[in-house]
Amino acid sequence: MKAILFREIKSFFGSPIGYLVIAIFLILNGLFLWVFDGEFNILNSGFADLGPFFKLAPWILIFLIPAVTMRSFSDERKQGTIELLFTKPLSIWEIVNGKFFGALLLIVIAILPTYIYVWIVSYLGNPSGNIDIGSTLGSYFGLLFLIGAYSSIGIFTSSLSDNQIIAFIISVFICFIFYFGFDGIAHKFAENSKIIAALGMDYHFRSMSRGVIDTRDIIYFLSITILFLSLTVFQLKRVRG
Repeated sequence: MKAILFREIKSFFGSPIGYLVIAIFLILNGLFLWVFDGEFNILNSGFADLGPFFKLAPWILIFLIPAVTMRSFSDERKQGTIELLFTKPLSIWEIVNGKFFGALLLIVIAILPTYIYVWIVSYLGNPSGNIDIGSTLGSYFGLLFLIGAYSSIGIFTSSLSDNQIIAFIISVFICFIFYFGFDGIAHKFAENSKIIAALGMDYHFRSMSRGVIDTRDIIYFLSITILFLSLTVFQLKRVRG
């Protein structure tokens, strides 16, 4: 698995892809949080709170992570190198996990510079240092699990086709449904709204953002991640024949 992981990281940073992903994520967040007027602008909110960042980041990642993962297996199938992967002394699970953790690590690297936002918001608080560290750490923790779930979905969709664009579109759609779709459907069914909303990622991400780490939220995200990685393994076994 380590060989696949290092190969993915080398591939990301051996081309403009890795640097472009990190730059796009940081620039988009920076513009919406500090420059553009609107609901996400921290300076205009009047509160020393990183809430706007944690509302915005999942939406940017809905597009950014599929852009990273769309080539994982699609490109291998298109170039005909997927057969070479199958000949390596690795199980399909190890191959999938190597691809998954490679994408996950790249996005985590993109997230790390945003910790400077914590210092800035804390400095701007009145009095200085007036920031809810508990909810902030909980939100970052939840964001890590959200990135894992998005990445597993992206890895799965990349195994479905040798066309990267198709993989990207399907991945964005599934991520959107899991993050926002169930919450939107819940509003249409008042009686069972909480049960339906609990099927979506947004519900559990907001729960973790309160600073209280509930094992139900962790189990939910781990279940989604394992489910889509398992589907990827199943699909690759079909491809291998």
